[in-house]
Amino acid sequence: MSLLQSLHHTASKTAQKVLNLKSDFSHPVSDDASSDTPDYVDPSLMPQHHDYEHLPHVDYWGPDRPTTTFIDADSSFITASTEGNPPLPEDFTIYNLYANRAERMGDEPLYTYKSGNTWLTKTGNETLEDIRAVAKGLLHYGLKRGDSVAFMCRTCYEWDVFDAAVLSIGGVLATIYDTDSAEQIRDICQNSDARLLVVQTDEMKAKTPKAVEECPKLERVMNFENGALDELKAYGAGVSDADLDKRIASVKRNDLCSIVYTSGSTAAPKGVEITHEQFCATAVNLPPYMPDLLFNKKHRVLLFLPQAHVFARAINYICVASDIHLYIAQGIKTMTADLKVARPHIMIVVPRVLEKVYNAASQKAGTGPKGMVFAASVVAAQKYMHEIGERGHASKFVTARRNAFDPVIYKQIREVLGGHAQWFVTGGAPLDPELMAFFRGAGVPVYEGYGCTETTAPCAFNPLSVPYHEGSVGIPFPGFQVRIGDGNEIQVKGDSVFKRYHKNEEATESSFTEDDWYCTGDLGRLDDDGFLYIIGRKKDLIITAGGKNVSPGPMEEVITRCPIVSQALVLGDKRPFISALITLDPDMLAQWLQSKGLNPDMTMEEACNNAAVRAEVQTWVDKANEGVSRAESVRKFIIVPEEFSQENGLMTASMKIIRPKVLQRYTNLLNTQMYTKRNPAANVDGR
Repeated sequence: MSLLQSLHHTASKTAQKVLNLKSDFSHPVSDDASSDTPDYVDPSLMPQHHDYEHLPHVDYWGPDRPTTTFIDADSSFITASTEGNPPLPEDFTIYNLYANRAERMGDEPLYTYKSGNTWLTKTGNETLEDIRAVAKGLLHYGLKRGDSVAFMCRTCYEWDVFDAAVLSIGGVLATIYDTDSAEQIRDICQNSDARLLVVQTDEMKAKTPKAVEECPKLERVMNFENGALDELKAYGAGVSDADLDKRIASVKRNDLCSIVYTSGSTAAPKGVEITHEQFCATAVNLPPYMPDLLFNKKHRVLLFLPQAHVFARAINYICVASDIHLYIAQGIKTMTADLKVARPHIMIVVPRVLEKVYNAASQKAGTGPKGMVFAASVVAAQKYMHEIGERGHASKFVTARRNAFDPVIYKQIREVLGGHAQWFVTGGAPLDPELMAFFRGAGVPVYEGYGCTETTAPCAFNPLSVPYHEGSVGIPFPGFQVRIGDGNEIQVKGDSVFKRYHKNEEATESSFTEDDWYCTGDLGRLDDDGFLYIIGRKKDLIITAGGKNVSPGPMEEVITRCPIVSQALVLGDKRPFISALITLDPDMLAQWLQSKGLNPDMTMEEACNNAAVRAEVQTWVDKANEGVSRAESVRKFIIVPEEFSQENGLMTASMKIIRPKVLQRYTNLLNTQMYTKRNPAANVDGR
């Protein structure tokens, strides 16, 4: 018997005898699961802090950069801060990131990307040359400091070049998601007073007539697919280096460089004004904090998130400020192929990517003996990390059990992710703690962070050096202070925190405390070591007609663990009881139906009303209700046949469910089927 066969045999016996995996086991995610709220816990069960006597407390997770946790004397709030770099010079801008990279390692690769069927590489010098050529073209066009350019483009090399070119000469980039509608394009052009609207493709240009007709300051639409970049370079050939350098020198760190629009999951999008300093402070603070990772020329990162989102854009600038080599993915659909090419040491992901990796492995294993082995490996990895989180180490038995699965299961998952992972950071939405425990236990170094558009992406993160804190989004990012204010609200200060919303003074004023801390709207706690935990979101609190305050997140998180559920939205604001709208995952549903001896080809409409399907969902609704009072419990649910998505306008580009739009779309359903007058003797149980 070969070593691999022996290990496989051992794993099978472990699955069947040591771990009694039958109906008790449930996978930590279902495919495409998404929630518009963070992972919640009951604040009463997880106190804000537990030992004032040990504060202030200082840790060094980065070289010579202390993280200090203390009780602020003025506010009496528990606060944590991580020391950052000194203030940037007045003339330091985004252009300096690229110029410095070219000066440090101009002949080394900076970007690798696919053009047609070929992977191309641009060095630091070549990238800077392209940026300057496009910037000259924009000068020739007459773009002045402070002029706005609306930009709609997928993540690609051209995105980075055009972005840097606009910013280098003092322009302001107003970003548009490549999935945005014609109305959204018009609104952004209108709000930003864009002179130019630049798009990537003919398909995108087809959405621009509304902006052209209704935005009087918009002068022209340019299209990369029709040669816009080459046109700019051609016109720029007549502009001298001296004229370009003079304009570049006139741009200062506090100048506005971008307006980034919030995703609008709970309200209308707002334009967040971001300066050069706010992006650059984030970019230059991280590499010296993690030098072994980011100042290594052999390390690679794979970028694929939309750079219209502040998260991906900030990561790009961080990478340019470091020494690592950036690979640009073609998109999420080609992720597996791109991972084989890039084999990244670093990757920034959203939870959906990890959920898909997990579900692909689960579906490949199936429901037979291999499925049992995979399920056993999940439990082994989770148990291993739970013990590390609780005690700092795992027992010999738990460690041995975990190690038995490594060559059989975990190694294959690491290979799917490129085989070189050192720091995979997830953000943009909460990651299920059980899924995190599985990946970490499987040797995939997944770390969670926290931030928002208003903080120029990360304001808390888990660097490589920190011990495992289950459920924590980490310590303050270098240069940030984080505190827990009134009502457990997370409040933030730092060089990368925005100052205002564009043309929206009312929203700006309401977003800051009297002592100038930004109010995130998220609820959290800090432990005595400065680790931040997200426990809820103020805006998503449901207040029933009976006056009961309910956080929907805990129940949504449990319900979406049902193998056949894709999404769950818990409702009940100003209603007599709590309810839920639930969607099903088509792939997982077909597999589940077949395993139960049911018709795997039934339509989604048939499945929504199938008694067995509803009973399975009800089981998980009951589990969600176990930890809450009857007034807080989901007493009725409706399964709808269509998933919430960007295509139907019910999700943002950052994969958050837009609660108001879901409510609007299903108003009639809620009023006629969910909340109807019933016989008082009837038992409302959702079946």
